[in-house]
Amino acid sequence: MGLFDSIRGEFIDIIEWTDDSRDTIVWRFPRHDNEIKMGAKLVVRESQTAVFVNEGRIADVFQPGTYTLQTQNMPLLSTLKGWKYGFDSPFKAEVYFVTTRQFTDMKWGTQNPVIVRDPEFGMVRLRAFGAYAAQVVDPAALLRELAGTDPQFRTEEVQQYLRQLIVGKLGGALATAGVPMLDLATQQEAIGTRLAGVLSEELKPVGIAVPKFIIENISLPPEVEEAIDTRSRMGIAGNLDQYTQFRAADALSTAAGTPGNGVGEGMGLGLGMAAGQRMAAALTPQPAAPAPAPAAAPAAGPPPLPVQEQWFIGVNGTQQGPYDRAALSGLVSAGTLTRATLIWKDGMSGWLPAEQIPDVGGLFAAVPPPLPPQA
Repeated sequence: MGLFDSIRGEFIDIIEWTDDSRDTIVWRFPRHDNEIKMGAKLVVRESQTAVFVNEGRIADVFQPGTYTLQTQNMPLLSTLKGWKYGFDSPFKAEVYFVTTRQFTDMKWGTQNPVIVRDPEFGMVRLRAFGAYAAQVVDPAALLRELAGTDPQFRTEEVQQYLRQLIVGKLGGALATAGVPMLDLATQQEAIGTRLAGVLSEELKPVGIAVPKFIIENISLPPEVEEAIDTRSRMGIAGNLDQYTQFRAADALSTAAGTPGNGVGEGMGLGLGMAAGQRMAAALTPQPAAPAPAPAAAPAAGPPPLPVQEQWFIGVNGTQQGPYDRAALSGLVSAGTLTRATLIWKDGMSGWLPAEQIPDVGGLFAAVPPPLPPQA
């Protein structure tokens, strides 16, 4: 028997895994054809779980700790092997170590924009990116659904699947958040917390949870950002005329201060000439202004017509008018304007019944008052 055959025939008496990587989720203990000795030591470190698989079937799962493998602490494997009354001979089984710590270096981003409906800007395309943490919460489910018999299952093998799931859920989360687009930056943490719960529930069948989901940035299309910048500038400027004058003065000042610029030199010359003219005008005594010529007497003619009064009345809660005095008389005859009708004209502090206004009360002289109520 050669040296290699003698090594292959040895029994395994210590089963452990020292993880020297940062991206390994599942690692299969390299048993090859060696058999595990009954009474071997199993060392499961913190943030690890050991899963025994026998002939393709998941048997026992060991949490962190040090174990001496006996039939008593391997009940499922003992049942599968048929060890009803104890068994001390070596046995064969695959041992998978599953990392249960959080993988915090997972990145996500929207390759294509997500379309959402905003109450102020309408249909808007949003892009976003950030990071998240993934953690195995059910090692057996992970082996059944994702890892399989992979001897070294890494984060890169599941990261694309998680990224697609995140992008698929992001649009719905943003659409149902009920947050205006301009306020998304203040609600990123709340939206991330909600998405973490949704993703954890979605990944529960494969044994993975998302304890932390971070939205680092939500970006808008350039045209929307430009519209927001324009609206902000207008809000800061306040008065549009003053803003226009300010921008024009700022542009002229910039042009005037640019050396070698014809516009600046021309402006400087013009400003200098204007200053000289103002100084000369200030030093030169101004002649007294001639006395104004007497105004010509206006041509003889009739005086202007008096301004007609403009009255408004309230009928059935609706304002009607304006009416002159002759029109009011016609409304009285037609029964539209009564003594109790509210009426108003310029100069009055408020609406009053027509009979309380002397200028209008005379119109009711020939109109009898309403009959008293009949018994």
